[in-house]
Amino acid sequence: MHRPMLQLALDTFDLPSALGPMQRAATHIDVVEAGTILCYAEGMHAVRALRALYPDKVLLADVRIAEAGSIIAKLAFDAGADWVTVVSGATPATMEVVLGEARKRERDVQLELIDGWTWAQAADWRALGIEQVIAHRSRDGEALGDLSWKPGDFDEMRRLADLGFKVTVAGGVEVDDLPRFAGVPIHVFTVGRAIRAAADPAVAAKAFQEAIARVYGAGEPVAAG
Repeated sequence: MHRPMLQLALDTFDLPSALGPMQRAATHIDVVEAGTILCYAEGMHAVRALRALYPDKVLLADVRIAEAGSIIAKLAFDAGADWVTVVSGATPATMEVVLGEARKRERDVQLELIDGWTWAQAADWRALGIEQVIAHRSRDGEALGDLSWKPGDFDEMRRLADLGFKVTVAGGVEVDDLPRFAGVPIHVFTVGRAIRAAADPAVAAKAFQEAIARVYGAGEPVAAG
């Protein structure tokens, strides 16, 4: 099983507040995420700035495409993104045109799983060519104030991996959660506030990388893509 990558979600209201923690944690980060909020606040300027500052990092533009897929994908890829996100509620046609824009540039697409998707849809997405999905902590559980990971969450991730997807985990991931993922094939762990809002983002990011290494081994992270 490959060692997962660590992604820092920069969901801030302006670029300076994103760059501060990113600059401190950069040594320990594999994937830089221009978060949805940052993209709304700063537009593709944020993506271009992160690309210029971190040319060797994988860069995700979390634009959550639901429509106008070709246009939004072009904007993000032309700004320097390696990956863009599409929501699972988008039509197959939208997903297909975003995949087309990605393939023209040898880049990739992450499908963000929102409530209500089915396993039949998942099989269709895989057949369409989607290779990456983002699995969240249960939305229902969060709404009820239960912030713990459930056995069903891990079962879902394993089943997605069995379908051939590379699974990214997102949703309030804490360093103490990592041991619970032992044996679960994960492509990327996305972490936001636990690093971004830490007193020392570098120390926090290093702690995540050390926890990942303990669970998955100390080898190099899985190749991007």
